[in-house]
Amino acid sequence: MNVVILGLNYSPEPIGIGPYTTDLARFLVGRGHSVHVIAGIPYYPDWALMDGFARQGARYTEEGVRITRVPHYIPSDPTGPKRILHHLSFAKNAARAMRKVEKVDLVLTIAPSLIAAPVALSAARRMGATSWLHIQDFEVEAAIATGLLAKGPGSAFGRRFEKAVISRFDHVSAISGPMVRKAVEKGADRARAVELRNWSENIDDLVAASGAKIRQELNIPNGIIALYSGNLSHKQGVDLIAHAARSLRLDDGINLVVCGSGGAREQLENAASELPNLHIRDLQPRRRLGELLAMADMHILTQIEGAQDLLLPSKLTNMLASGKPVVATAADGSGLAAEVKGCGIVTPPGDAAAFAKAIRELASDGKLRSGLGKAALLRAQERWAPAVLLEEFALALENAAETDGCKRVE
Repeated sequence: MNVVILGLNYSPEPIGIGPYTTDLARFLVGRGHSVHVIAGIPYYPDWALMDGFARQGARYTEEGVRITRVPHYIPSDPTGPKRILHHLSFAKNAARAMRKVEKVDLVLTIAPSLIAAPVALSAARRMGATSWLHIQDFEVEAAIATGLLAKGPGSAFGRRFEKAVISRFDHVSAISGPMVRKAVEKGADRARAVELRNWSENIDDLVAASGAKIRQELNIPNGIIALYSGNLSHKQGVDLIAHAARSLRLDDGINLVVCGSGGAREQLENAASELPNLHIRDLQPRRRLGELLAMADMHILTQIEGAQDLLLPSKLTNMLASGKPVVATAADGSGLAAEVKGCGIVTPPGDAAAFAKAIRELASDGKLRSGLGKAALLRAQERWAPAVLLEEFALALENAAETDGCKRVE
Protein backbone atom coordinates (compact mmCIF):
# COMPACT_ATOMS: atom_id res chain seq x y z
CA MET A 1 0.00 0.00 0.00
CA ASN A 2 1.25 3.47 -0.90
CA VAL A 3 0.24 6.01 1.75
CA VAL A 4 0.60 9.77 1.99
CA ILE A 5 0.21 11.28 5.45
CA LEU A 6 -0.48 15.01 5.62
CA GLY A 7 0.28 16.24 9.12
CA LEU A 8 1.56 19.56 10.38
CA ASN A 9 3.40 18.00 13.34
CA TYR A 10 6.08 15.30 13.17
CA SER A 11 9.27 14.15 14.87
CA PRO A 12 11.39 15.54 16.50
CA GLU A 13 8.57 17.48 18.17
CA PRO A 14 8.56 15.83 21.61
CA ILE A 15 4.93 16.22 22.68
CA GLY A 16 1.47 16.74 21.22
CA ILE A 17 0.40 15.17 17.96
CA GLY A 18 3.82 14.81 16.34
CA PRO A 19 4.94 11.65 18.18
CA TYR A 20 1.75 9.79 17.23
CA THR A 21 2.00 10.62 13.53
CA THR A 22 5.66 9.61 13.64
CA ASP A 23 4.97 6.28 15.37
CA LEU A 24 2.20 5.45 12.90
CA ALA A 25 4.29 6.28 9.82
CA ARG A 26 7.19 4.14 11.03
CA PHE A 27 4.87 1.29 12.02
CA LEU A 28 3.33 1.26 8.54
CA VAL A 29 6.79 1.10 6.99
CA GLY A 30 7.53 -1.85 9.26
CA ARG A 31 4.50 -3.63 7.78
CA GLY A 32 5.92 -3.24 4.29
CA HIS A 33 4.03 -0.15 3.14
CA SER A 34 5.44 2.84 1.29
CA VAL A 35 4.89 5.97 3.38
CA HIS A 36 5.40 9.60 2.40
CA VAL A 37 4.81 12.23 5.08
CA ILE A 38 4.19 15.88 4.20
CA ALA A 39 4.79 17.83 7.39
CA GLY A 40 5.60 21.31 8.57
CA ILE A 41 8.95 22.50 9.82
CA PRO A 42 9.23 21.52 13.52
CA TYR A 43 8.25 24.25 15.96
CA TYR A 44 6.10 22.81 18.75
CA PRO A 45 5.71 23.37 21.71
CA ASP A 46 8.01 26.43 21.81
CA TRP A 47 6.47 28.09 18.72
CA ALA A 48 9.95 28.60 17.31
CA LEU A 49 11.87 26.79 14.56
CA MET A 50 13.88 23.96 16.08
CA ASP A 51 17.65 24.09 15.82
CA GLY A 52 19.09 22.17 12.89
CA PHE A 53 16.12 22.67 10.55
CA ALA A 54 15.91 24.97 7.55
CA ARG A 55 13.12 27.51 7.46
CA GLN A 56 12.52 26.77 3.77
CA GLY A 57 11.85 23.07 4.44
CA ALA A 58 13.61 19.94 3.24
CA ARG A 59 13.20 16.49 1.70
CA TYR A 60 14.80 13.40 3.20
CA THR A 61 14.19 9.80 4.31
CA GLU A 62 14.21 8.81 7.98
CA GLU A 63 13.63 5.28 9.27
CA GLY A 64 12.14 4.29 5.94
CA VAL A 65 9.66 7.19 5.81
CA ARG A 66 9.99 9.72 2.98
CA ILE A 67 9.52 13.14 4.54
CA THR A 68 8.79 16.44 2.85
CA ARG A 69 9.07 19.43 5.17
CA VAL A 70 7.21 22.48 3.93
CA PRO A 71 7.70 26.02 5.24
CA HIS A 72 5.00 27.86 7.15
CA TYR A 73 4.50 30.89 9.33
CA ILE A 74 5.41 30.36 12.99
CA PRO A 75 3.95 33.05 15.28
CA SER A 76 5.91 33.66 18.44
CA ASP A 77 2.69 34.87 20.04
CA PRO A 78 0.04 32.46 18.67
CA THR A 79 -3.14 34.50 18.97
CA GLY A 80 -6.29 33.40 17.14
CA PRO A 81 -5.70 35.34 13.87
CA LYS A 82 -2.01 34.40 13.86
CA ARG A 83 -2.87 30.73 14.30
CA ILE A 84 -5.16 30.93 11.28
CA LEU A 85 -2.31 32.39 9.21
CA HIS A 86 -0.05 29.67 10.59
CA HIS A 87 -2.40 26.94 9.33
CA LEU A 88 -3.15 28.69 6.03
CA SER A 89 0.54 28.99 5.20
CA PHE A 90 1.04 25.30 5.92
CA ALA A 91 -1.95 24.37 3.74
CA LYS A 92 -0.69 26.52 0.86
CA ASN A 93 2.78 24.99 0.83
CA ALA A 94 1.51 21.49 1.54
CA ALA A 95 -0.68 21.78 -1.58
CA ARG A 96 2.40 22.50 -3.67
CA ALA A 97 4.18 19.49 -2.26
CA MET A 98 1.13 17.26 -2.70
CA ARG A 99 0.90 18.08 -6.40
CA LYS A 100 4.26 16.36 -6.87
CA VAL A 101 3.08 13.12 -5.27
CA GLU A 102 2.57 10.14 -7.57
CA LYS A 103 -0.43 7.86 -7.45
CA VAL A 104 -1.15 6.44 -3.99
CA ASP A 105 -3.75 4.16 -2.44
CA LEU A 106 -4.66 6.20 0.62
CA VAL A 107 -4.28 9.80 1.75
CA LEU A 108 -4.43 10.25 5.53
CA THR A 109 -4.63 13.73 7.01
CA ILE A 110 -4.33 14.66 10.66
CA ALA A 111 -6.46 17.37 12.30
CA PRO A 112 -5.12 19.73 13.42
CA SER A 113 -4.56 21.11 10.81
CA LEU A 114 -8.14 20.99 9.53
CA ILE A 115 -7.45 23.97 7.28
CA ALA A 116 -5.05 21.75 5.34
CA ALA A 117 -7.54 18.87 5.07
CA PRO A 118 -8.97 20.04 1.70
CA VAL A 119 -5.47 19.54 0.29
CA ALA A 120 -5.73 15.86 1.19
CA LEU A 121 -9.25 15.61 -0.24
CA SER A 122 -8.19 17.15 -3.53
CA ALA A 123 -5.16 14.88 -3.81
CA ALA A 124 -7.19 11.74 -3.04
CA ARG A 125 -9.72 12.57 -5.73
CA ARG A 126 -7.02 13.41 -8.27
CA MET A 127 -5.26 10.10 -7.69
CA GLY A 128 -8.37 7.96 -7.15
CA ALA A 129 -7.24 7.17 -3.60
CA THR A 130 -9.11 6.62 -0.35
CA SER A 131 -9.36 9.74 1.81
CA TRP A 132 -9.10 9.42 5.61
CA LEU A 133 -9.36 12.17 8.24
CA HIS A 134 -7.99 11.43 11.71
CA ILE A 135 -9.12 13.93 14.36
CA GLN A 136 -6.85 14.56 17.31
CA ASP A 137 -8.53 17.83 18.25
CA PHE A 138 -11.71 19.65 17.20
CA GLU A 139 -9.73 22.84 16.74
CA VAL A 140 -12.59 25.15 15.71
CA GLU A 141 -14.64 24.53 18.86
CA ALA A 142 -11.48 24.45 20.99
CA ALA A 143 -10.51 27.87 19.64
CA ILE A 144 -13.96 29.21 20.53
CA ALA A 145 -13.86 27.63 23.99
CA THR A 146 -10.50 29.20 24.80
CA GLY A 147 -11.34 32.62 23.33
CA LEU A 148 -8.86 32.34 20.44
CA LEU A 149 -11.80 32.62 18.06
CA ALA A 150 -14.55 35.04 19.04
CA LYS A 151 -18.18 34.07 18.69
CA GLY A 152 -19.71 35.72 15.66
CA PRO A 153 -19.31 35.56 11.87
CA GLY A 154 -15.81 34.10 12.12
CA SER A 155 -16.78 31.24 14.40
CA ALA A 156 -19.93 30.56 12.36
CA PHE A 157 -17.83 30.28 9.20
CA GLY A 158 -15.40 28.01 11.03
CA ARG A 159 -18.19 25.64 12.04
CA ARG A 160 -19.56 25.52 8.48
CA PHE A 161 -16.07 24.88 7.10
CA GLU A 162 -15.48 22.12 9.64
CA LYS A 163 -18.73 20.34 8.78
CA ALA A 164 -18.15 20.67 5.04
CA VAL A 165 -14.67 19.17 5.32
CA ILE A 166 -15.53 16.31 7.68
CA SER A 167 -18.53 15.23 5.61
CA ARG A 168 -16.45 14.85 2.43
CA PHE A 169 -13.94 12.28 3.66
CA ASP A 170 -14.40 8.60 2.83
CA HIS A 171 -13.40 7.64 6.37
CA VAL A 172 -13.13 9.57 9.63
CA SER A 173 -11.54 8.51 12.91
CA ALA A 174 -11.03 10.18 16.28
CA ILE A 175 -9.16 9.33 19.45
CA SER A 176 -12.14 8.74 21.77
CA GLY A 177 -15.70 7.48 21.55
CA PRO A 178 -17.28 10.85 22.39
CA MET A 179 -15.14 12.50 19.72
CA VAL A 180 -16.32 9.95 17.15
CA ARG A 181 -19.91 10.76 18.03
CA LYS A 182 -19.17 14.45 17.65
CA ALA A 183 -17.59 13.80 14.25
CA VAL A 184 -20.79 12.04 13.15
CA GLU A 185 -22.81 15.03 14.35
CA LYS A 186 -20.58 17.18 12.18
CA GLY A 187 -21.23 15.13 9.04
CA ALA A 188 -19.02 12.04 9.13
CA ASP A 189 -20.56 8.87 7.70
CA ARG A 190 -21.64 6.89 10.77
CA ALA A 191 -20.77 3.60 9.06
CA ARG A 192 -17.25 4.83 8.31
CA ALA A 193 -16.43 6.65 11.54
CA VAL A 194 -14.27 4.76 14.03
CA GLU A 195 -12.38 5.23 17.26
CA LEU A 196 -8.60 4.91 16.90
CA ARG A 197 -7.01 5.71 20.23
CA ASN A 198 -3.63 7.22 20.96
CA TRP A 199 -1.12 4.96 22.67
CA SER A 200 1.42 5.12 25.45
CA GLU A 201 5.17 4.70 25.28
CA ASN A 202 6.40 1.16 25.90
CA ILE A 203 4.63 0.33 29.17
CA ASP A 204 7.32 -2.03 30.50
CA ASP A 205 9.96 0.68 30.05
CA LEU A 206 7.86 3.25 31.89
CA VAL A 207 7.16 0.93 34.82
CA ALA A 208 10.84 -0.06 35.13
CA ALA A 209 12.15 3.52 35.13
CA SER A 210 13.56 5.20 38.25
CA GLY A 211 13.01 8.87 39.01
CA ALA A 212 15.65 9.37 41.69
CA LYS A 213 18.37 10.76 39.42
CA ILE A 214 16.19 13.20 37.51
CA ARG A 215 14.58 14.41 40.73
CA GLN A 216 18.01 15.31 42.05
CA GLU A 217 18.98 17.00 38.77
CA LEU A 218 15.79 19.08 38.79
CA ASN A 219 16.42 20.01 42.43
CA ILE A 220 12.97 19.04 43.73
CA PRO A 221 12.69 19.10 47.54
CA ASN A 222 11.82 16.04 49.59
CA GLY A 223 8.17 15.16 49.85
CA ILE A 224 5.27 14.18 47.61
CA ILE A 225 5.41 15.20 43.94
CA ALA A 226 2.28 16.04 41.95
CA LEU A 227 3.57 16.31 38.37
CA TYR A 228 2.34 18.00 35.22
CA SER A 229 4.46 17.59 32.09
CA GLY A 230 3.57 18.90 28.65
CA ASN A 231 2.33 21.92 26.78
CA LEU A 232 1.48 24.94 28.93
CA SER A 233 -1.43 26.62 27.21
CA HIS A 234 -4.64 28.21 28.38
CA LYS A 235 -6.57 25.50 26.50
CA GLN A 236 -5.30 23.06 29.12
CA GLY A 237 -6.32 25.38 31.94
CA VAL A 238 -2.93 25.02 33.63
CA ASP A 239 -3.42 28.25 35.57
CA LEU A 240 -5.47 26.08 37.95
CA ILE A 241 -2.19 24.49 39.08
CA ALA A 242 -1.04 27.84 40.47
CA HIS A 243 -4.34 28.29 42.30
CA ALA A 244 -4.02 24.81 43.80
CA ALA A 245 -0.46 25.57 44.90
CA ARG A 246 -1.74 28.60 46.80
CA SER A 247 -4.33 26.46 48.57
CA LEU A 248 -1.64 23.90 49.47
CA ARG A 249 1.12 26.31 50.44
CA LEU A 250 0.76 25.52 54.14
CA ASP A 251 0.74 21.74 53.58
CA ASP A 252 4.24 20.52 54.36
CA GLY A 253 5.82 18.12 51.89
CA ILE A 254 3.59 18.58 48.83
CA ASN A 255 5.43 19.76 45.71
CA LEU A 256 3.59 20.74 42.54
CA VAL A 257 6.07 20.26 39.70
CA VAL A 258 5.44 21.55 36.18
CA CYS A 259 7.78 20.58 33.33
CA GLY A 260 6.81 22.20 30.05
CA SER A 261 6.72 25.18 27.76
CA GLY A 262 4.05 27.26 26.10
CA GLY A 263 2.08 30.45 26.39
CA ALA A 264 1.04 29.99 30.03
CA ARG A 265 4.53 29.29 31.37
CA GLU A 266 5.30 32.91 32.25
CA GLN A 267 2.12 33.11 34.31
CA LEU A 268 3.11 29.97 36.21
CA GLU A 269 6.66 31.22 36.74
CA ASN A 270 5.33 34.45 38.23
CA ALA A 271 3.18 32.44 40.62
CA ALA A 272 6.10 30.15 41.53
CA SER A 273 8.20 33.14 42.54
CA GLU A 274 5.84 33.55 45.50
CA LEU A 275 4.99 29.89 46.11
CA PRO A 276 7.80 27.63 47.39
CA ASN A 277 5.69 24.53 46.71
CA LEU A 278 5.35 25.29 42.96
CA HIS A 279 8.37 24.31 40.85
CA ILE A 280 8.59 25.17 37.14
CA ARG A 281 11.14 23.28 35.05
CA ASP A 282 11.89 22.85 31.35
CA LEU A 283 10.24 20.19 29.23
CA GLN A 284 12.40 17.07 29.45
CA PRO A 285 13.66 15.10 26.42
CA ARG A 286 11.38 12.31 25.31
CA ARG A 287 14.12 9.77 26.01
CA ARG A 288 13.87 10.71 29.72
CA LEU A 289 10.09 10.55 29.90
CA GLY A 290 10.11 7.31 31.90
CA GLU A 291 12.43 8.79 34.53
CA LEU A 292 10.34 11.94 34.77
CA LEU A 293 7.05 10.10 35.21
CA ALA A 294 8.61 7.73 37.74
CA MET A 295 9.62 10.73 39.84
CA ALA A 296 5.97 11.55 40.49
CA ASP A 297 3.78 10.23 43.27
CA MET A 298 0.74 11.37 41.30
CA HIS A 299 0.03 13.14 38.04
CA ILE A 300 -2.15 16.21 37.64
CA LEU A 301 -4.10 16.98 34.48
CA THR A 302 -6.24 20.05 33.89
CA GLN A 303 -8.80 20.74 31.18
CA ILE A 304 -11.17 23.68 30.85
CA GLU A 305 -14.88 22.96 30.83
CA GLY A 306 -15.40 24.24 27.29
CA ALA A 307 -12.93 21.67 25.92
CA GLN A 308 -15.06 18.70 26.98
CA ASP A 309 -14.78 15.98 24.32
CA LEU A 310 -13.10 18.32 21.84
CA LEU A 311 -9.87 16.48 22.60
CA LEU A 312 -8.54 13.79 24.92
CA PRO A 313 -5.19 14.95 26.33
CA SER A 314 -2.43 12.84 24.81
CA LYS A 315 -0.33 13.02 28.00
CA LEU A 316 -2.93 10.89 29.83
CA THR A 317 -1.72 7.69 28.15
CA ASN A 318 1.75 7.81 29.67
CA MET A 319 0.49 9.08 33.02
CA LEU A 320 -1.56 5.91 33.39
CA ALA A 321 1.17 3.68 31.95
CA SER A 322 3.60 4.91 34.60
CA GLY A 323 1.43 3.24 37.25
CA LYS A 324 0.68 6.41 39.17
CA PRO A 325 -2.76 7.87 40.04
CA VAL A 326 -4.11 10.91 38.20
CA VAL A 327 -5.94 13.95 39.51
CA ALA A 328 -7.85 15.42 36.57
CA THR A 329 -10.35 18.20 36.06
CA ALA A 330 -13.15 16.97 33.84
CA ALA A 331 -16.88 17.37 33.51
CA ASP A 332 -19.11 14.45 34.48
CA GLY A 333 -19.87 12.29 31.48
CA SER A 334 -16.87 13.46 29.48
CA GLY A 335 -14.42 11.11 27.84
CA LEU A 336 -11.60 12.28 30.11
CA ALA A 337 -13.64 11.65 33.25
CA ALA A 338 -14.46 8.13 32.06
CA GLU A 339 -10.79 7.35 31.43
CA VAL A 340 -9.62 8.58 34.85
CA LYS A 341 -12.38 7.30 37.14
CA GLY A 342 -11.21 4.24 39.04
CA CYS A 343 -7.52 5.07 38.69
CA GLY A 344 -7.50 8.61 40.00
CA ILE A 345 -9.69 11.43 41.24
CA VAL A 346 -11.83 13.62 38.98
CA THR A 347 -12.76 17.16 40.05
CA PRO A 348 -14.91 19.79 38.34
CA PRO A 349 -13.16 22.00 35.75
CA GLY A 350 -12.06 25.34 37.17
CA ASP A 351 -12.64 24.33 40.80
CA ALA A 352 -9.26 25.04 42.39
CA ALA A 353 -10.43 24.13 45.89
CA ALA A 354 -11.63 20.69 44.82
CA PHE A 355 -8.47 20.15 42.76
CA ALA A 356 -6.26 21.02 45.75
CA LYS A 357 -8.35 18.84 48.06
CA ALA A 358 -7.88 15.83 45.76
CA ILE A 359 -4.11 16.36 45.66
CA ARG A 360 -4.04 16.62 49.45
CA GLU A 361 -6.10 13.44 49.81
CA LEU A 362 -3.72 11.42 47.66
CA ALA A 363 -0.66 12.97 49.27
CA SER A 364 -1.80 11.90 52.73
CA ASP A 365 -2.87 8.36 51.85
CA GLY A 366 -0.13 6.08 50.52
CA LYS A 367 -2.45 3.07 50.39
CA LEU A 368 -4.93 4.97 48.21
CA ARG A 369 -2.13 6.14 45.90
CA SER A 370 -0.85 2.61 45.55
CA GLY A 371 -4.27 1.13 44.81
CA LEU A 372 -5.19 3.74 42.24
CA GLY A 373 -1.72 3.50 40.69
CA LYS A 374 -2.10 -0.25 40.17
CA ALA A 375 -5.50 0.37 38.60
CA ALA A 376 -3.94 3.01 36.32
CA LEU A 377 -1.29 0.58 35.11
CA LEU A 378 -3.89 -2.11 34.46
CA ARG A 379 -6.02 0.36 32.50
CA ALA A 380 -3.03 1.37 30.41
CA GLN A 381 -2.26 -2.26 29.64
CA GLU A 382 -5.87 -2.90 28.66
CA ARG A 383 -6.60 0.31 26.72
CA TRP A 384 -3.37 2.04 25.72
CA ALA A 385 -0.86 -0.66 24.70
CA PRO A 386 1.12 0.72 21.73
CA ALA A 387 1.54 -2.51 19.77
CA VAL A 388 -2.19 -3.29 19.92
CA LEU A 389 -3.39 0.20 19.01
CA LEU A 390 -0.86 0.74 16.22
CA GLU A 391 -1.84 -2.55 14.65
CA GLU A 392 -5.52 -1.63 14.96
CA PHE A 393 -4.82 1.68 13.18
CA ALA A 394 -2.80 -0.02 10.45
CA LEU A 395 -5.45 -2.69 9.86
CA ALA A 396 -8.17 -0.05 9.57
CA LEU A 397 -6.20 1.81 6.90
CA GLU A 398 -5.29 -1.38 5.05
CA ASN A 399 -8.87 -2.65 4.99
CA ALA A 400 -10.19 0.72 3.81
CA ALA A 401 -7.67 0.97 0.98
CA GLU A 402 -8.36 -2.59 -0.14
CA THR A 403 -12.16 -2.35 0.08
CA ASP A 404 -12.41 1.08 -1.54
CA GLY A 405 -9.92 0.06 -4.22
CA CYS A 406 -12.00 -3.00 -5.13
CA LYS A 407 -15.14 -0.87 -5.39
CA ARG A 408 -13.40 1.58 -7.71
CA VAL A 409 -12.26 -1.28 -9.96
CA GLU A 410 -15.80 -2.64 -10.13
